[in-house]
Formats: sequence, C-alpha cells, structure tokens
Amino acid sequence: MTKKIRVLYTIPNFDTAGSGKVLYDLAKGLDKTKFDVIIACKHNKGDFFKEVQALGLPIHFIDAKVPLRPYFNLIYRLKPYKDFLKEQSIDIVHSWNWSSDWSEVLASRLGGVTFVFTKKAMSWGNLHWKLKSFLSNFIITTNAEMTDFFPYKKQQRLIPFGLDTAYYNSELFLKRDSNSKFKIVTVANLVKVKGIETLLRAIKITQKPDIFLDVIGDDTDEYAGYLKQMVTDLDIENQVSFLGKQNDVRPFLAQSDLYIIPSKKEGMPMALVEAMTMQLPVLGSNIPGVNYVLKDFSELLYETNNAKALSIKILEIYDKPLDERQAIGKKLRDYCLTHFSLNSFIESHETLYFKLAGKN
Repeated sequence: MTKKIRVLYTIPNFDTAGSGKVLYDLAKGLDKTKFDVIIACKHNKGDFFKEVQALGLPIHFIDAKVPLRPYFNLIYRLKPYKDFLKEQSIDIVHSWNWSSDWSEVLASRLGGVTFVFTKKAMSWGNLHWKLKSFLSNFIITTNAEMTDFFPYKKQQRLIPFGLDTAYYNSELFLKRDSNSKFKIVTVANLVKVKGIETLLRAIKITQKPDIFLDVIGDDTDEYAGYLKQMVTDLDIENQVSFLGKQNDVRPFLAQSDLYIIPSKKEGMPMALVEAMTMQLPVLGSNIPGVNYVLKDFSELLYETNNAKALSIKILEIYDKPLDERQAIGKKLRDYCLTHFSLNSFIESHETLYFKLAGKN
C-alpha cells in the first residue's frame, strides 16, 4: 500500500480572515485515501473553528513562527516546531500565514520538510518577504499580479481560490422581496484598507434616499467607530446598517440588489466571489485582486478611492430594470462556475503535492 502524503496546514487562526474558509474547503476536499491532513493554529477562538473541528482532522495548537530577533539564537528557538514536524512525520508544510515572517520556513527546511506558502495579500518588497520566498520550496499565488513579486522563482504557480458553488447558490433562499428599497451589501474585515469610507461617501452623493447599505463585519474596533461617526456626519443614518460579523452571509446576499467591494488592497477577494456566485451584481475598485476576479467585466470596476465614480456606477445598476440586474447576476455566477471551481482548486493542490513529494 502506497504511503499517504502527510500535509500540515498552518494558519494563525480561523477567526479573522476569509482564507480560513478556503483552507477548510481544501482540508475537507483532499482525497483522504492519498493524504493525511493535519492542522496547526494558535487558538480555538471564533465560531467558525467549531466547523473546522467538526471535520474530525487532527488539530494542534502551536505557533508555527517565533520572533526573528535576536538572530543569534533563532535556530535554537526554532527547535520545538522543528521537533513537532519530525514527531508528526510531516512531508509538506503548507502555510497560510499572511505575514513576511520566515521563521516557519526556516524551521521546516532545517527539519527536512518541504515548505509551500500561499501568497494571500498584496504586501511585498521588504527583505523578509524576499527571504521567505527564497527559502520556500514552492509559492502559490492567488492573482496574476503576484507572479511579478517572484520574477526569479520558477517554483511558483497561480492557483485562484475555489468556492463551493453548490453552497453559495441563491436558489437555496427565498427570492428577494419586491419593494421600493434598493439594497447594497458589503462584507469585510473592517480595517482601513477595506475603503468603506469611499462607499459611504458614494451613497451620500447618489442623493437617493431609497438606497440602503448593509455593512457586514466586526464593528467593534476603532475603524468601525470612525465609520459610524462618518455615517452620522453624512446624515445617512437611516440608510446604513452595521450588522456585525455573520457566520453565514448568504441570506444577506440573497436579499440584496448589489454587492460592492471598495478595497484599497486585496489578494484574492473571496467575499466578492461569494457574491458573484450568489448571482448578485457587483462593483469593485480597480485594484489587483479585484480586477483579477473581474478581468472579463471591466464595466463593473471603478477608480479606487473615487466616491463620485462609484456613485455613478451605483446609479447605473440602480436604474436598470430588475430583469437586467438578474441577467448580470446570472452571467457572474456562470463565470464563477467555470473559473473558481472548488473541484479544480482541490485537484490543482493534489497535483502539486504529488509533484513536491516526488509521486507524480
């Protein structure tokens, strides 16, 4: 019997980023007759962790990285993690850590374990990122612009995130009620880079009191407070609702007319893909990541940080008859079925793991 490939997925947590759901789908979907899947994260916080736990896979609470400084004893401080990899007989470490930290890859390489990381965000340029990419056996990029980060790295491949299109399906929900409201929704980890203030200003500029916005995301931090004050200052309190963090965004998408992602920086925006797959018209800022997902729909992009340009795009969708908006949504879902298939995403990773383990 052929020995299974033991893959360790490392991620800081399953509470703060959308990539946790992507990792969940990948870990769940891998062929368990060919792969042993292990997960390592720092803690069990967040409701979504319960779903990860329900997969029944081994989960270890361990921080895969250590502070880089002081450098003189770094290798000594890497020993616990290196020993953990040996004890677990790990063949491949696949890291979903967003940062430029290279202690995890160094520990893996010192332990003789193949190291792969998925580049999730558009941050790049400092020496730490270059060291991490140099030390890695393989890099998975998630949009076309990222490949330019690693011009001399042949061991890289673009694998866009995949989505369970059966799960994200508007047919599972009641049809939107027909009324005079035009509902916009955005889903984001509410931090400054998400550019929600541009969306708020655009809502004001439209001068349409029947346009409403639902903001989904943890609304307890300082940036969320700033946004709430902006809503008051713009006198649009009756049009904007902060709904907090939601474990299942599908019902909110199903009851909306338009999804908007106003981000200033993105890697692979899965919330956007989720909205498209739910057959919802979308608008997005013209930045890497967003324009990769919408590369065949340039008419749905607008100039980043330009509230006036966004307001014009909103009114274009607002003015369309319902059947035309539905046609846009159907076209976007069909596109996702072809380009962001979960099966293709999983198969691409399985093929890569076989290659890295020398079994292809």
